[in-house]
Amino acid sequence: MPIYEYQCTQCGERFEVHQSIGEDGSKLHCPKCQAPNPERVFSSFFSPGPSTSSPPETNPTNPRRSRCGPQYRLDQLSKKKKRK
Repeated sequence: MPIYEYQCTQCGERFEVHQSIGEDGSKLHCPKCQAPNPERVFSSFFSPGPSTSSPPETNPTNPRRSRCGPQYRLDQLSKKKKRK
């Protein structure tokens, strides 16, 4: 069952929910303030390769930043543009 990330439109709380693919989250409420209808947030994911089960490598300048996902790709593109 997939894990979806939501953000409350009232207090900004982010939380995760295990849902079936067909569910839309219309019956959800914020766990912090109980406001209805939180927004689904797009988040990146990590999937280890077939030969490893270790976590992704991290950026040495920021150990919390994963070397996968949209922000990493944007950083790589900006580095390529600076080199040109």
